[in-house]
Amino acid sequence: MKQVYCISGLGADERVFSRLSPADTQFRYLEWIVPENKEPIEHYAARMATQIHHNHPILMGVSFGGMMAIEIARVIPAAKVILVSSVKSHHELPQWMKLSGRLRLNKLMPPRPAEWMSLLENTFLGAESEEEIALCDEFRKNVNPAYLRWAIEQIVNWRNEWQSPVTYHIHGNKDKIFPLKSILPTHVIKGGGHFMIMNRAPAISALLNKIL
Repeated sequence: MKQVYCISGLGADERVFSRLSPADTQFRYLEWIVPENKEPIEHYAARMATQIHHNHPILMGVSFGGMMAIEIARVIPAAKVILVSSVKSHHELPQWMKLSGRLRLNKLMPPRPAEWMSLLENTFLGAESEEEIALCDEFRKNVNPAYLRWAIEQIVNWRNEWQSPVTYHIHGNKDKIFPLKSILPTHVIKGGGHFMIMNRAPAISALLNKIL
């Protein structure tokens, strides 16, 4: 049975992988940890990697979890890195994120969004059903503010250009967070938004069967 270490998106947990069903595969979930004061992403990735108990693991990350999978693969050589709704380098970040990092606009964000902002975020995430919207709202409500501020800082200031030798990138052509026009994926899910890990799970599972 193949062992796959999964890293959820910003503030999310293992439930985002609950609808995936690749054959002969066991998912193991890496938990987000509270960052140290001004902790570099490289140091954070090394601490996350202590949760891995296999040599040359298969890593799969969603959104910010994909970025973290790349950083962990620097620490522990990975057999495969699978990105879902994510980016491989700073070149694939949208311009507004890069600008936010340069101007430090992320420092102006409130610790928790207003209700109208939550509705807008759910639309951009591509949450389609009531269950998905409720899950996104729960993640947003329960996320650790210190972790959230740290993670956003890492995303908008990510400068990575390195890739693991065996990298697969699954992306949706309707992703509003990381638009496809800036991405060079290995696989494209038609109609997939940023939350396609849940609402396009059968299509992603079929691809995982081939990749794994």
